[in-house]
Amino acid sequence: MSFSLSGKTAIVTGAANGIGLAIGRQFAKEGANVMFVDQDEAALLQELGDDMEDSNIRHFAGDLRERLTIANLLSATIDAFDQVDILVNGARKVVASEPLNPDDESVEFLLKHNLMSTLRLSQLVAKRMIRQGEEREGEGVNGAIINLSSIAARRTHPDLMGYSVASAALDQMTRSLAVSLAPHRIRVNSIAFGSVMSASMQATLKDNRAMRQDIEKHTPLNRIAAPAELTETAQFLASDASAFMTGQVLTLDGGRTLLDPVTAPVH
Repeated sequence: MSFSLSGKTAIVTGAANGIGLAIGRQFAKEGANVMFVDQDEAALLQELGDDMEDSNIRHFAGDLRERLTIANLLSATIDAFDQVDILVNGARKVVASEPLNPDDESVEFLLKHNLMSTLRLSQLVAKRMIRQGEEREGEGVNGAIINLSSIAARRTHPDLMGYSVASAALDQMTRSLAVSLAPHRIRVNSIAFGSVMSASMQATLKDNRAMRQDIEKHTPLNRIAAPAELTETAQFLASDASAFMTGQVLTLDGGRTLLDPVTAPVH
């Protein structure tokens, strides 16, 4: 089986920085047409720069919590590339929670942003993939959906309750969609990250050396991953090399989840 993405079209959300940007660039490098998507258009334009002159790269800015924005994104992708074969749901927020505060709205916010927008976009893109499959009448895979999740789904940190709940829900959504879309030859998998030097992580650690040391101490590989280290896993899940894999949550955490969850809080 090949890891090639040549001739495929991918939508990558959360692509203005960090993990999403790295995945989008890797896919484009490997021959895919890529629609880079983010709410922050200024950041998209700054990061992509001269890359936007390439024929296989486009960008789209908008709030994916809005149904109209999702519909417009799919339309823009089809207008640019005629098809969509891969969806990487990389747009996610990390917000601190106050578990005992009845006025805390972090769980609702993160469920709406990290889960519901992902679900609605996946549903709409899947419908397009199904239609494309019917037109092709082939025997191969009709599409691949990749969700970016977190090991917070399986670990506990009081300050990240909302993020943990949303991540756990996203993992279950991955499994449910995988079963529902399997008859249409559309695969759905998830990558659960540990600590990755994303834009939000950089901001968090900027003036917090103690937190960085704590993360490294509780990670067997003793470091924080660079976004680029995770792109090949995403490429594997997007390619025909993983044609018989669906409903899986792959963990990339430097061994983080191997440690005692009580003594080693998640970051």
